[in-house]
Amino acid sequence: MLGDFAAFGGLFLTAFAAATVLPLQSEALLAGLLLAGAHSPAALILVATAGNVLGSVVNWLLGRGIDRFRDRRWFPVKPTVLDRAAVRYHRYGRWSLLLSWAPVIGDPLTVVAGVLREPLWSFVPIVMAAKAARYLALSSAVLNWL
Repeated sequence: MLGDFAAFGGLFLTAFAAATVLPLQSEALLAGLLLAGAHSPAALILVATAGNVLGSVVNWLLGRGIDRFRDRRWFPVKPTVLDRAAVRYHRYGRWSLLLSWAPVIGDPLTVVAGVLREPLWSFVPIVMAAKAARYLALSSAVLNWL
């Protein structure tokens, strides 16, 4: 029982943190848990997806609040960089969130969606589909590789 809590809790927290700007990867932990074979692959995928989506919602919330500070000297992103990101986001629209699973661009994309006021009702299902598809593909590759 404690092992299950540690496995699922650790996977959730790692997936959550990996969706933020922290330099973490949840895929290795998921692969390890899948290879161990002690837990349901469906449950592992669900937990990883939930944690990763919730982390993306935190990014979205940060984006919603961070825009008010964009004119401050200490603001970490130059206004021109933020404006360029906004132009790209508007070019492809909310469907660009299907790339939220991608390394390097995915996490900043979820922050930009918050800055640009993407509604949460559209943000969550698109991000959830992208994150779940990544974990499903990874799980399929790991389990079929054996």
